[in-house]
Amino acid sequence: MDVNQQIPLFSAVAANAGIDFSEPLMRVVNRHWYIMGEEVKAFEREFADYVGAEHCISVANGSDALEIALLGLGVGPGDRVVTVANAGFYSSTAIRAVGAEPVYVDVDDTSLTMCPASLKMALSKPAKVVIVTHLYGQLADIETLAAISRSAGAAVLEDCAQSHGAKSPKGQCGSFGDLACFSFYPTKNLGALGDGGAIVTSSADIAQRLLTLRQYGWSTKYHVTVPLGRNSRLDEMQAAILRVKLPLLDQWNSERRSIASRYCAAFAMLPVKLPASLGDDFVAHLFVLRVEDRDAFMSYLKVHGVSTDVHYPVPDHRQTAYVLNETFDLPVTDLASSKLVSLPCFPGLTSHQIDRVIEVVSNYFDQGV
Repeated sequence: MDVNQQIPLFSAVAANAGIDFSEPLMRVVNRHWYIMGEEVKAFEREFADYVGAEHCISVANGSDALEIALLGLGVGPGDRVVTVANAGFYSSTAIRAVGAEPVYVDVDDTSLTMCPASLKMALSKPAKVVIVTHLYGQLADIETLAAISRSAGAAVLEDCAQSHGAKSPKGQCGSFGDLACFSFYPTKNLGALGDGGAIVTSSADIAQRLLTLRQYGWSTKYHVTVPLGRNSRLDEMQAAILRVKLPLLDQWNSERRSIASRYCAAFAMLPVKLPASLGDDFVAHLFVLRVEDRDAFMSYLKVHGVSTDVHYPVPDHRQTAYVLNETFDLPVTDLASSKLVSLPCFPGLTSHQIDRVIEVVSNYFDQGV
C-alpha cells in the first residue's frame, strides 16, 4: 500500500463493500410506505430474536433509545440514576433530559466498564436505575452488576450502543437487563445508512409503554394517554438496510476480533495497556490503547499516516454544562481518560493496513520514548 495514504479510523466504503443496497431500498420505494411498515416490523422481530429478547421497539437513534427507556422505567425529576462517566456523556444526556440526577461510579481498571465495588457504594443510597455500558465492544460484568442492582431495588438498563453481538455463556449483550438500548449509527458494529436505534426487553408491560412513548404517547391514533411521548421512529429504509446487515454481524465481529488479536500480539511487549479480552465477550467496536504521552503518540501516528481518536477525553463528571449535586471521586476514570487512544479497527481494514498500523506504533516506541 501507499505509505503516504492515511489509514482511516473507520471507512464506510470498506465496511459496506460487497453489499447490494439497491434491492432493499427499491423494495421500500416500490411499496410506497416509508414509516412504521413491514420492514420495521420484520427487523424488530429479527433483532429481538438475535439478542434473545421478547420485544424490540425501534426508534430514531441511540440517544432517543436511552431517553425513552428511562421514561419507560418511570424515571423522572429527583430520581437517581447510576452510570459511568467514561462513555461519552450519552447516558448523562438522557438522564438530564428526563430530569433525573446522574450518579457516577468508577470503572474497573482492566475492562474500563462499571466496577462492581464502586456500584455497591453508590447504591448505599436508593437509585431508580443502573445504566451498565458495554464500552468499546467489551461486555461488562453484567451478571454481577445486575445482581447488585436488583438487590438494591434498582432496575438494570444495558447500554449496548458499542457492543452488538458481544456475549457470555449466559447470553447475548442486551438480554441481561430489564431492557437494553442499541444505536445503529453508521460506524457501529451493526450500522444503518443514517441514524437509528432500538430498545429490547422481555417485559410485555415495559414494551407496551415504550411503544406508546416513541409515538407521541398515543394509546391509539391521536389519543394521548401517556405523558412525555416522543416522535422517534426508525424509518423503513433504515430497517430494510439493517435486515440485510444483521446476518453478517457475527462475521464482522469476528473480523474485528481478528484485527484486535493481531494488534495485541504485536504490542504485547510495548509499554501500553491493551484491551481486556479477545473472546466472544469483546466485539472490538473500538481498539483502545492506553499510552503515557498520548499527544506525542497521536502526533507521530498522524504524521506517519495512521488516524486515531480519543474515546473519550473528558469524563462526564468533568463536563461543564451542568452543576453536580454530589462530588464524585473516580480515580480510574480520570487517569484512563488522559491515556486513551483508539486505533483503526473495522471490517474491511486490509492486512497491509493492519501491518502498517503495527509498524508505525512499533516504530514510535523504538525511538526510545
